[in-house]
Amino acid sequence: MAGTVNQDRKPDTRVQLCGIRLDNPVMAASGTFGYGREFAEIYDINVLGTFSFKGTTPAPRFGNETPRIAECEEGMLNSVGLQNPGVDAVIAEELPTLAKVFHKPVMANVCGGSPADYALVAEKLEAVPMVGWLEVNISCPNVKSGGMAFGTDPRAAASVISAVRKVTKKPVIAKLSPNVTDIAEIARACEAAGADAMTAINTLLGMRIDLKTGRPVLANTMGGFSGPAVFPVALRAVYQVSRAVSVPVIGCGGIRSAENVLEMMMAGAKAVQVGSANLVDPWACRDIIAALPEAMKKYGIEKLSEL
Repeated sequence: MAGTVNQDRKPDTRVQLCGIRLDNPVMAASGTFGYGREFAEIYDINVLGTFSFKGTTPAPRFGNETPRIAECEEGMLNSVGLQNPGVDAVIAEELPTLAKVFHKPVMANVCGGSPADYALVAEKLEAVPMVGWLEVNISCPNVKSGGMAFGTDPRAAASVISAVRKVTKKPVIAKLSPNVTDIAEIARACEAAGADAMTAINTLLGMRIDLKTGRPVLANTMGGFSGPAVFPVALRAVYQVSRAVSVPVIGCGGIRSAENVLEMMMAGAKAVQVGSANLVDPWACRDIIAALPEAMKKYGIEKLSEL
């Protein structure tokens, strides 16, 4: 995989994702980057390959009760519950504001409680030129209807992807749940239903208990576990999914360094998403991207697209 690199030649970090060129394979994961506004205040977010904006539903959602965030060893738990202003507000307010500071195609994260909900959001976002991809979230463990309920059954997952596929010509990406027995089976069902790519993985289902009260630390009892501890699980999923389908795979889960990016790509990912690292260090994506060329030189990689 590695070889001898001409040290005078700048490593080529460019990759393609569903026919759209990215300057580098690093994007921020949905739910960890909002709609980009806050991060754009502290650095130029155009250094990103792109980012997946906050999970978006047909109507506004307040999200789950608090507390809904908890720190853990080597990670965090969250049960935010897809808090968002609804697709109409995203199109009318968030994306025009984003367009002032981000000059690349952005990835939309599509959510809903039924296949019809997903299709409604996708159809509205289809008309937005700035949206390059539709990432279909069939794996959120923090909502009572939809989300992971679709992502753990091949037929249910396929029904959502099929509904979205019918209303858009944009690339459709299935965001997969790790909370399944056979993630490759879910991936194959999504590909057969028309998915153009996969994101692997969303959060693992977890919980913690407060020893002083004897009660769960999250109001929702359980939540999504993310952070460095899930990296080996995510890497395994990327390896399995990339060999089960013929479409590109985006690696997500526990990435916090340029070396993690290369490892994900060696496992089969075409691009990666950085998630909870953004919540610990808001400059995480920027710094990973800056370190990528030197890491490529170290391991003898001239072009990421050939990895």
